[in-house]
Amino acid sequence: MNQSAQRIVNNPKFQELVAKRSAFAWTLSIAMLVIYFGFILLVAFGKSFLGTPIGSGVTTWGIPVGVFTIVSAFILTGIYVHRANGEFDELNRQILEESK
Repeated sequence: MNQSAQRIVNNPKFQELVAKRSAFAWTLSIAMLVIYFGFILLVAFGKSFLGTPIGSGVTTWGIPVGVFTIVSAFILTGIYVHRANGEFDELNRQILEESK
């Protein structure tokens, strides 16, 4: 490993960046897994709920629950990108400045 890379790896802000980014990514990953597995468990064991019509129409609860499952992936991705473009990019900039 060259000297510049070694300075970056040894920088406490780099360690902070790695720890924060990893913890945040794991939190969002667990949230998405809970949503996906919750949906699959509903499909497997909650067919009567998912098949219940909403009001007097033909749309059942399965449609909004399924849409929520898909949309939640985009929302969680947006949350990650927002934080990455703010806090994580700022830490990255500071690390690069200090390593020069």
